[in-house]
Amino acid sequence: MPKLRILAFVLTFLALCSWSTTPATAQSILRDAETEALLHDMATPLVKAAGLDPANVDIVLVNDSSVNAFVAGGQAVYVNSGLINEADTAGQVQGVIAHELGHVTGGHAVLNQGASAATSISLLSLLLGAAAAAAGGGEAAMGVIMAGQQAAMGKFLAYTRSQEASADAAGAHYLATAGISGRGSIEFFQKLQNLEFRYGYRPKDGDEFYSSHPLTGDRIATLQDTYEKDPAWNKPDDPKLQQRFVRMKAKLFGYLAEPRDVFRKYPATDNSVPAHYARAYAYNRESKLDDARAETEALVTSDPNDPYFLELEGQVLLESGQPAQALAPLRKATQLTGNQPLIATLFGHALMATEDPANFKEAERVLRAAVVRDRDNPFAWYQLGTIYAANGDMPRARLASAEQQVLSGNMQEALMSAQAAEAGLPNGSPDWLRAQDIEMQARAELERRKKRR
Repeated sequence: MPKLRILAFVLTFLALCSWSTTPATAQSILRDAETEALLHDMATPLVKAAGLDPANVDIVLVNDSSVNAFVAGGQAVYVNSGLINEADTAGQVQGVIAHELGHVTGGHAVLNQGASAATSISLLSLLLGAAAAAAGGGEAAMGVIMAGQQAAMGKFLAYTRSQEASADAAGAHYLATAGISGRGSIEFFQKLQNLEFRYGYRPKDGDEFYSSHPLTGDRIATLQDTYEKDPAWNKPDDPKLQQRFVRMKAKLFGYLAEPRDVFRKYPATDNSVPAHYARAYAYNRESKLDDARAETEALVTSDPNDPYFLELEGQVLLESGQPAQALAPLRKATQLTGNQPLIATLFGHALMATEDPANFKEAERVLRAAVVRDRDNPFAWYQLGTIYAANGDMPRARLASAEQQVLSGNMQEALMSAQAAEAGLPNGSPDWLRAQDIEMQARAELERRKKRR
């Protein structure tokens, strides 16, 4: 699996939400500039309708093939890759996000912390996971529940009917306020209901899960009655948003699915942009770099100024051992996106990979700008530490390592790196103070872990 684009790494909920919040677990987060821009644009009208500031709300993509989404306290909504793969339209995902925002504004994650050991709550799947486990696992759980997801059962059961109904009602209100049709929400609930039927689960009298969750059919009926009364019900989907969604979905599928499945879904005879995207990632994963380059060249030819096509072209060149050739498309992609941090990080990496000292000054500038705008990118911190070390600035190299280790959950290493950085940095300088902060943070987390043993 390629290391970059989509950039996948382990990032604790602590880093994404708040350092004062105890994480339920570490999750594998998928980072990609194009995907994050799309999710932000899809969510922004809903976030505003919820009375929140879009700058303070994160829509986070989780590498998990189960069809689910959840909140974990704070103003972040986590959407599984499996949900994106299951959705057909941007409107369906917007329906999910609206529902999740209902839990955010209702404070349901905080309310449920006292009733469950879990600090995050899974909210959309209704029974996906809980019911699959209750049905006895095996085939009933396939495609619905991944390894470790049975632990989510307690989180599902922590919900009350009132919370689910409240989130449904709030989501419907946010969609209406934003002028977005509720058809997508209904369509996605129907998909979930079809999954129930597919895996043969039927509720029994007294079923513990259904004692706290509204039945899927009941929720669909209630929501459809609400949505059909809304003036936006017959409003057409945004064609540009849908086009971007189809592109993003293909990109994600090409990155995560087995290559043989990618080539089956997007055969060589398909010359659409999504097909080129998916095949490029699949070929790159198989190290068929000439084929991957052919796909990226087709994309760039179709639109030479699309920054995400240029980003992919640069990635493939970089990973085929041609970092010098990767600089031009990556520099242009960085400029076209106004120095988008994830793309700038890849550009900085390419500059370093040339092993040409003449490029190191630009690499440092690019990477420093990237971490200023996105501090939650461990790969950027790793690259910045590398350039500091190459320049002989070991205290700042150790500080960058400490930043990277904290984000990766390696608190013991972060503690040692922060202490080493602090010892070599000017007393009282901003970097020295940051090293102190990381040291205290690492100590606190290590102590918390010790108490949990």
